This record gives sequence, C-alpha cells and structure tokens, in this order.
Amino acid sequence: MRNTLKTCLHVALLPFAMLFIGEVLPAEIGIISPQDAARLIEHPDPARRPVVLDTRGGYKDYFRGHLPTAHHLNFDTLRGTDLGVPVQYLPDDLTRALLVRAGVHRDRTHLIYATGESLPNDEILSATMVAYVLEKFGVEDIRIVNGGLPAWKAARFPVTQEYFGNPPGLLPVKGQPSIALTVDEVLACKGKPGVVLVDARPKNEYLGQDDVWLRKGHIPGAISFHWARLMEDENTHQFKPFEQVQAELKAAGLTPEKEILVYCGTSREGSLLRFYLKHIAGYPNVRLYEGSWKEYASLKQHPAELEESRVREVSGVSR
Repeated sequence: MRNTLKTCLHVALLPFAMLFIGEVLPAEIGIISPQDAARLIEHPDPARRPVVLDTRGGYKDYFRGHLPTAHHLNFDTLRGTDLGVPVQYLPDDLTRALLVRAGVHRDRTHLIYATGESLPNDEILSATMVAYVLEKFGVEDIRIVNGGLPAWKAARFPVTQEYFGNPPGLLPVKGQPSIALTVDEVLACKGKPGVVLVDARPKNEYLGQDDVWLRKGHIPGAISFHWARLMEDENTHQFKPFEQVQAELKAAGLTPEKEILVYCGTSREGSLLRFYLKHIAGYPNVRLYEGSWKEYASLKQHPAELEESRVREVSGVSR
C-alpha cells in the first residue's frame, strides 16, 4: 500500500514539483494554497520539504485520512489545568519537549491544517492555536493551508492513512514571548488611547447569553468581533480576502494603527483573530491574552460587563 500511495502522490504532484525546482519560498507566517502546499510536500530536494502538522483534536480523524507526511499534533496536548483553571498553556519546558517531539524545526517550513468545513465544527481554531504557539517559540516559517483538508481533497490531491513521524526537531534559541498577554497586562493596557480590547467569541457569549462560563459577559470595555466573520461560509477553514472584510474591521474599530489586544473563551478563537489581523491583514501590533475568559471569569475580584462596548473615536484617538 505504501509503494502504491507513493506512486500516486508522485504522479498527482509531479507537475507542481517540476515548477518548484530551484524555487525557495521566503520564511514568513501566513496562509498557503493547497496547490502550493502540494508543491512543497513533493519538492525534489527532501531537505526543502516542509514539516506537515495535522492539528485536529480527534485522533480518529487523523486515522481516517490525512495529508501525506502529516504528523499528528493534537492541539490540546499543549494545554492543561493549572491552579484549577482548565486548558491553560503548559509550562515552557513541557511545550518545548512536545514541539521537538513533533519535529518542529527552526530551519524548516511548517504546514499546518485541520478540517473545519462548517460551523459548529471549529477545528480551524486548532490550526491557528498551534501556529500561535510555534510563533511564540520563535518559529518564523509557518503556513496554514487555506481551506484545510476539504480544499486539499477538492483539488484532488491524495490523502493517506499511513502514519508519519517527524525526526526530533530543533527550536530557535530565542522566542517571541511578547506576543502573549497576561491578565495584569490586559488590565494595565485596556482603556488607554489607541488600545482596543476585542473579544473573538460568538456574540451570545460576549453578552452573557450562554450556559458555558463560570461568569457571564466580557471584560469591561472589550468590543465584540466574532472570528467566524473572517471565514468563508461554505468552508470555515477558508480565510476571506482582507479586501472583503476591511470595511467590517474598520467599522468595529480594528484598524492597523491601533494596539489590539485579543481574547476569547480559551484562546483558540482569539488566536484566529490575531492570526488574521497580524499575518493576513498585516497589522503590526496584535497580541493574545492567553488566559482569556476562562481565566478572567475565575478572578472574581475583576468585574464583568454585559452591555455591548464600542470603540469611540475622539479627535482621531480611540477610547
């Protein structure tokens, strides 16, 4: 079966591989089409092939079929309960060990994907969360496969059930811890001129109309912008072009000159909004509150708000 799969993959991707000989993509963080992802996977030089990470939470989904050479990195292995608060990011030493085990390498391109075809399936959030973790640990070459596994299949590229394990990786010496926010940093920054705090959850959770959270509502002063507004309706792993959502972002007060602080329920939704603003829209200053509402809700000394907030512009300065 393995030889047959290899032959089929080679035939399917050969035209892309021939176009790719000698070409090297610059290191960057962003999205990549299934066609370009296929060209990378079948690169004639094995040293230039990417680390492919399937981030889906369901291991049986990986068993049913995945991209060739995809290593399964369940996004939720990077989080656990800390001081009673669930799904907090693990300590750095544990995260490093998991990333090295997954083959994450400072000198390689990383292709990340999940499924995420339609709501309420939100597996796209696992891809942006893992991309965020890699970025925080200093990886500079990360591409999310735009459209995920559904777009890959629609392009008639092969999937496999063969397992694939990467050799141990090598992380950068220096990370990017400043892209993360603590609750104290959020409280110190929010409300300052030019700073926007944005909640990426669905509107009903933002307004406290849910049965999910320990406390209802949102961090006072936060505006609402649901992450799904940035994705195509027919495939929630397909990002809308920036030109299509630029007016919506501007109307919400999310513009590139602002310092934007993002949070959500557990940080996955926030990771998608941050990924889009930073790496698709090109906003220079976007950070993620990792603890998000699940942590904030447990800190009962801090108030919650139920009324909707909006960014107000006064003499060109947001408040």
